[in-house]
Amino acid sequence: MKTTSQFPHARPRRNRKADWARRLVRETELSVNDLILPLIVHDQGGGPQSIASMPNVLRHSLIGAIEQAKMAADIGIPMIAIFPHISEGKKDAVGSEALNPNGLIPNIIKQIKAKVPNIGVMCDVALDPYTNHGHDGVIDEVGYMLNDDTLNILVKQALLQAEAGADVIAPSDMCDGRIGAIRRELEANGHCNTQIMAYAAKYASAFYGPYRDAIGSKGALKGDKKTYQMDPQNTNEALIEVALDIDEGADMLLVKPGMPYLDILATIKREFGRPTFAFQVSGEYAMLEAAILNGWLDGTRVRMEALQCFKRAGADGIISYWAMEAAKELTRPK
Repeated sequence: MKTTSQFPHARPRRNRKADWARRLVRETELSVNDLILPLIVHDQGGGPQSIASMPNVLRHSLIGAIEQAKMAADIGIPMIAIFPHISEGKKDAVGSEALNPNGLIPNIIKQIKAKVPNIGVMCDVALDPYTNHGHDGVIDEVGYMLNDDTLNILVKQALLQAEAGADVIAPSDMCDGRIGAIRRELEANGHCNTQIMAYAAKYASAFYGPYRDAIGSKGALKGDKKTYQMDPQNTNEALIEVALDIDEGADMLLVKPGMPYLDILATIKREFGRPTFAFQVSGEYAMLEAAILNGWLDGTRVRMEALQCFKRAGADGIISYWAMEAAKELTRPK
């Protein structure tokens, strides 16, 4: 006579018993097609420059940026994102250098598109790399960023980048109405196919510190950015911002920072179903890389796990300073 087994009929571990089985039932998959490589570029001449708070990340010259873009394209990364570090003497209260048609960013866009035509080029639209006060736009006497005065400059900056050949315009300023204003300007000037990736949910985060070192705005920053970047304690506000950006003409949505805001990323993707991206920001990179360099964490495994969590949360792609390392790992023969 058979006796009833004391063991469970359901054994989820069966599907985890071997590598082939785990691959067969895997729910999400990170690929090189999910990666966007951020490139920080400088205008000082000479070679690459190190960034103390971001180990192994460099500021690149024009030649270095082209080389990085070519390496990224060769390994299959679909797009790069360019961020400027300009000389202090070129900064002023209204970020005038952002509108220089012969400036660092327009020149680099043109050169990369000419020499590496098979990679997408994305550019930030914001004034913080160009202002002597470190804010994303024009400020008044008490440090409050003036929305509409800033918009007038951002629209011109976006058009300048599109005319230089940028494929994706990425407004990161969090001004009200900037997506609509930029979309109208692009359409009016024949750039109807230029995509907009809206920093739709960008929070006033402490995780941006190393990036501000990288672009040279940290020491200059007066006050904080809480009057225009979002309160880290809010979720519903992000949904309002996203809905507005979609209505104004955004093609893609971006959540920033990344890992501390996976709940926001998942909610936005579930609610709107639009192409949604995450920015694994400088602070996320720096804290994990520091632990890796100290031998406290397994570098390869931690980097890949950190990126995979974005896919699990619903991201269609990730901007990451680890994009090259991840691409090499993903394309390595197994």
